[in-house]
Amino acid sequence: MDAVITYVDGLDPQWQAQYAATVGMDSFLAKRFRDWGTLKFLLRGIDVNMPFIRRVHLVVSSESQVPSWIDTDQVNIVTHKDIIPAEHLPVFNSTAIEMYLHRISGLDEEYVYFNDDMFPVMPSVPEDFFVAGHTAMYYSRCRLALNQYRRHTRNSDRMARKAAGVGEASWYLRPQHICSPMLRSSCERLSSLLHDEIEASVSALREDRNYNQYLFLDYMYYSGKAAPKRLSNKHISLGTYRLGSICRHILNPRTKFLCINDVQMTDARFEKYREAILQAFSELLPDPSRFERCV
Repeated sequence: MDAVITYVDGLDPQWQAQYAATVGMDSFLAKRFRDWGTLKFLLRGIDVNMPFIRRVHLVVSSESQVPSWIDTDQVNIVTHKDIIPAEHLPVFNSTAIEMYLHRISGLDEEYVYFNDDMFPVMPSVPEDFFVAGHTAMYYSRCRLALNQYRRHTRNSDRMARKAAGVGEASWYLRPQHICSPMLRSSCERLSSLLHDEIEASVSALREDRNYNQYLFLDYMYYSGKAAPKRLSNKHISLGTYRLGSICRHILNPRTKFLCINDVQMTDARFEKYREAILQAFSELLPDPSRFERCV
């Protein structure tokens, strides 16, 4: 299987110039676009704890986003123009980008999609993600959609039901918030079935009408291609966990994956947290991976 990672560095001058020219900096949300410097440890975690990964595909807006330390012979660099129709570019909306990941050239039938805040911190096995040709994913049922993320999730459930021929319900599915196992053929089938709806939903920035990656996960569930199974994961919000506790979870993990969600914070707090988190990851995963250039 392959791994797909979406990544953005909001400090890249070329990216900022394009963002400002397209939508203006008034809408810039630092927590969504800033770089914590942890991509290296996501890749080290894959190298050490997921040796069954065949190839890593890094999805970025342009080549200027690729960190200088990445060995591009080992990591397949995918730019937005490689997979997203030209009429939607430029795009700064991760939910829109997620509609096209299955179009990566050479992508394996089985792949695991990572946001860049999800880290393999203990060994896993292929059966954690796929069981007898089915994706392994835990789903919960929700009723309220009080924020934009939940509205995207509800939108995705409703449209996946339509594509799979499943009736409406008073609740919607919410897949586990962790790296997502995907079947390329199922994603392609759904994309064909809902071509017009997906194209109409794409926007440069997030809007309530968007779908997210759960569109594909829900469709696999409703079409009988998902096995209910929870992936061993610890979800950490930087808004509710103390820094010492976060570092202890990194240094002494008790789950196979950590998801560390960013929040709005002052620049001083960001720098303090960033330094400590990078130090903790450096102690957990000290050795360069096959994805890093030899220096």
